[in-house]
Amino acid sequence: MKNSLFKYACPVVALLVCSFVSAQQKANYKLAEKFRLLEQNPIVKYSTEVRPTFINDTDCFYYSFTTREGKKYYYVNPKKKEKRLLFDTDELLSKIAAYTKKAYSSADPYLSFTFMKDNETIRIDFDRGLYTYNIHTKVLEKLNEKPSYGNADPYWMKYSPDSLFFLYASRHNLYFVGNPQKGQDTIPVKLTADGERHYTFNREEEGESEGRFGAESAHWIPGTHRFYAVREDNRKVRDSWLINSLDTPYPTLKTYKAELAGDKYVTQYELLIGDVDSREVKKIDINRWPDQYIDVLYVSGDGKRLYFQRYNRTWNQADICEVDVETGKVRVVIHEENKPYLDYQMRNVSFLNDGKEILFRSERNGWGHYYLYDTATGNLKNQVTDGTWVAGPIAKIDTVRRKIYFYGYGREKEIDPYYYILYEAQLDRSNTLRLLTSENASHEVSISPSCRYLVDSYSTVSQEPVNVVRNRNGKIIMTLEKPDLQPVYEMGWKAPERFKVKAADGVTDLYGVMWKPADFDSTKVYPIISNVYPGPFFEYVPTRFTINDVYNTRLAQLGFIVITVGHRGGTPMRGKAYHTYGYNNMRDYPLADDKYAIEQLAARYPFIDITKVGIYGHSGGGFMSAAAICTYPDFYSAAVSSAGNHDNRIYNKGFVEIHFGVDERVKTTKDSLGVESTTYDYSVRVRPNQELAKNYKHGLLLFTGAMDKTVNPAHTLRLADALIKADKDFDLFVLPKCTHGFFGESEEFFEHKMWRHFARLLLYDNSADFDVDLNKDMIKDDRRR
Repeated sequence: MKNSLFKYACPVVALLVCSFVSAQQKANYKLAEKFRLLEQNPIVKYSTEVRPTFINDTDCFYYSFTTREGKKYYYVNPKKKEKRLLFDTDELLSKIAAYTKKAYSSADPYLSFTFMKDNETIRIDFDRGLYTYNIHTKVLEKLNEKPSYGNADPYWMKYSPDSLFFLYASRHNLYFVGNPQKGQDTIPVKLTADGERHYTFNREEEGESEGRFGAESAHWIPGTHRFYAVREDNRKVRDSWLINSLDTPYPTLKTYKAELAGDKYVTQYELLIGDVDSREVKKIDINRWPDQYIDVLYVSGDGKRLYFQRYNRTWNQADICEVDVETGKVRVVIHEENKPYLDYQMRNVSFLNDGKEILFRSERNGWGHYYLYDTATGNLKNQVTDGTWVAGPIAKIDTVRRKIYFYGYGREKEIDPYYYILYEAQLDRSNTLRLLTSENASHEVSISPSCRYLVDSYSTVSQEPVNVVRNRNGKIIMTLEKPDLQPVYEMGWKAPERFKVKAADGVTDLYGVMWKPADFDSTKVYPIISNVYPGPFFEYVPTRFTINDVYNTRLAQLGFIVITVGHRGGTPMRGKAYHTYGYNNMRDYPLADDKYAIEQLAARYPFIDITKVGIYGHSGGGFMSAAAICTYPDFYSAAVSSAGNHDNRIYNKGFVEIHFGVDERVKTTKDSLGVESTTYDYSVRVRPNQELAKNYKHGLLLFTGAMDKTVNPAHTLRLADALIKADKDFDLFVLPKCTHGFFGESEEFFEHKMWRHFARLLLYDNSADFDVDLNKDMIKDDRRR
């Protein structure tokens, strides 16, 4: 009986095996490699967007644009609606050749030029010669002077406004010396004597050298011989380490300062104002909060007032302060408090009328908006923008007409809330908002000096850039160059698609982008891979047209549907409630949204195989991808996690304490004489990925750079140790020379390993694992090496 069952079972098993093999999808390495090499093809350097340069203070502008016909330069006069070649490149080069007796190609001549004050003559620096060329008469003249290559003053020579003195740093201290060309004494004068390592005006790598170096933190105050400097005190900040295994003849230890979450000793900031005439440097009393952060924002044109911003350590309070440069007295102009934290990603402070007014961006009503303050009194003059939408970056401020031009998000309900839309608003009146770019696309606008004209390049991920000139009302008056992308399409490149799904709450809209293989067949079924980044200050979800999106297009060519999608907690572009969603839950908050987005897409599109799901990301995305495959081990079949900050107890203080939440404990004690002293302790609420190791089942590939100071390799190694202790199987690679960003042959190795990992686990194609040559199934051109 057993024999007869076996006799009939064998053909059935064989049939099933044959059916499985015939249905097996192979990874298309050749197509993926073709698209990887697309980066090196000249056609990807063709221009897509117009980037204008306005000619001095006029509304006329020029720009370059590259197509199959080469690079051409165009001149535009929007008032006359005139566009023409700025010059005929071949003709211009032939006139230069008459002087140099050389031949030049017009394909990409690398011309460097600027307009002179007459607005019709350009000064050209080409092939180590200087020329003038009139764009109307087409007359070229060679100048007798030579370019000053290597003859310019070193970058670190910071001259005073009258050029009599310059500041520099040496041996950690600040010095000044006279300018001999102005008849000044050239004997160096030492201004500070307390500098030392990690409390320095030098860059740390300049160390104890006796040379002269740039005092990067020191800046002259306009119209005076005074200066200000912000000095950081890192002497008590803890050390961290990396080992450079590639140093010769022996490995070396790389030591660096690292402020970690909850640390007792962190960077301390001080503001100094000095005077080279009196040779005095005084420390300004700027302290309000322990461990505060400061940065200088503005110095008035008369040199009498300096403005700085300070934040408390928990980053939920801030002051904008004015310093009287003569007396050093500090006055608070604006105090801002916002919980759980102030939006630092889109913060904006603009000083108008030489500091008499301050335009300040705040989320005080739950949405980012602009408020106009009177600096002398600190009183609010006007709320410039308002509503349940977000006012974003300022494009231009017209102080003459008292208007601002800025990008906004989410106001127009028919427009994608991530698209940059240009608006105009009056500074002195409320409810004066005017929409200037109404297309449902993301706009990048350059505004002419008079604000009469807008040069706009707008696009989506699937719509090529449209380059136009608008008048001040937003009406299109001219159309400029169109991208030459036919060669790209002929190579098989296809634009990705934007989509919208719901968050795990079933209410909030999420937006994403989908890439398909160039040989996509809607009747087939494809695994899906999610490229993730948790934010919380930015979502790496493209909104504009681009040919090169790094890994996603290439990964799709293997035979995958690749997506990236935003999620709650991702960006301040959607308002305060959206971007603070992940506060105090920084490990888990994006995971349910990513999973639910994939489930919705699989239900919507029959070509997505919900049983084969991958996820990958770098840095915060590495943190998220590892957390995802551990949290939902039966949903995600494969994950690639690179440079992930898996244990945020050993990550950047500022980021962790702002977004994870920090507890501040204040303790006041008295000594035997009754003198009070106050100490502060901080702790953070962090849940590392190691806690999830017990849930993990399979499919994780870890990468880290051995020289990564941003996310120390210890993050990845700690997770690896937890997985080992939990008796889990995973793969780990350390890239010996890489910092936080992967580059060169290391990046190529990483990408190919990622391809093979997803091919093996999602396509069940492990053929590449048996090749002696790692890239045998990929197109290779040894001449590239």
